[in-house]
Amino acid sequence: MTKRHRTAASTAVVALVIAGAHFIGAAGAHADEVKPSVPPGTEPSAAAPVAIDSNAPGLKIPQGGTLAPVKVLDIAEVVEDLGGEQRRQETNQTVMMALQSEVLFPENSAVFNAQAAARIQAIAQEINTQKATRIRVFGFTDDQGSYEHGKELSKQRADAVQAELAKTVTAPGVTFDVRGYSEDYPIADNGTEEGRKKNRRVEITFPRGSAG
Repeated sequence: MTKRHRTAASTAVVALVIAGAHFIGAAGAHADEVKPSVPPGTEPSAAAPVAIDSNAPGLKIPQGGTLAPVKVLDIAEVVEDLGGEQRRQETNQTVMMALQSEVLFPENSAVFNAQAAARIQAIAQEINTQKATRIRVFGFTDDQGSYEHGKELSKQRADAVQAELAKTVTAPGVTFDVRGYSEDYPIADNGTEEGRKKNRRVEITFPRGSAG
């Protein structure tokens, strides 16, 4: 059984501006030509559990004092296989599955290897369980080679994963947001092969449903 490392991280809510996204049906995928400040879906999702009344007497604010602005923390649980081939990140609202490109594709290719379909179908089954109808599929590369080549390759790989997901995801009205980001938004150090391997990935993100 694969050993797993579990870590918990919390990040403060920040305001993020998302550039226009193009959503499509399961039949195809199109690149978004406007580069957003960060990939959609990476923004914190936490909301205040209860409303806070700054005038409530029970808060016992000293005379002349005021409450600081409310800060809500987004708690994320991250589970990664020992080899780092697959990483799962959950918040209270979303699930993100990241697969290293090496477990899906040969080097510098967007054609699946023998084990890729089974891995993607397992994720598709969870999407069905969560009854998710809005799915993000984002491809990323390391910083080796030209930026434009990385953008094309990462988009082709994201398209391939989306097409495989669409074979199994059965929810009516499902939409996919499919993008390739080249070397943008690394999650590890591109100065080492271990880091570059983690950066070459495809991320699949979908909302948690009643099953979550």
